[in-house]
Amino acid sequence: MTQQELGILGERKAAEYLLMKKYKILARNYRFGKLEADIICEADGKLIVVEVKTRQTAEIGEPWRAVTRSKQKQIIKVANAYIFEKNIHSETRFDIISIVHNGYRSDIEHIEDAFYPLV
Repeated sequence: MTQQELGILGERKAAEYLLMKKYKILARNYRFGKLEADIICEADGKLIVVEVKTRQTAEIGEPWRAVTRSKQKQIIKVANAYIFEKNIHSETRFDIISIVHNGYRSDIEHIEDAFYPLV
């Protein structure tokens, strides 16, 4: 499986997981210029922006560790564009869904409030 195929699989599994938890998915792969937010959804009156990271193994570290501060800033920029475009006034939360997937199973870890915009 290529990295791209693994990423697509991970995003699909993350979306299924969120739907199972009764989240309402508003957008997938929302683009702002060259930047992208994997999943934008809504739950409990909050806008939730989800970054999905998928790996075949956790040997080099859990997938969520790849969401660096630089990547967080990019996700926040995309979220701001979405909020402006859709005229949203609700509280926003940033989550990470970290998936380790091999041929036998997928382990999903959902980290709510994974990071915050700096003021």
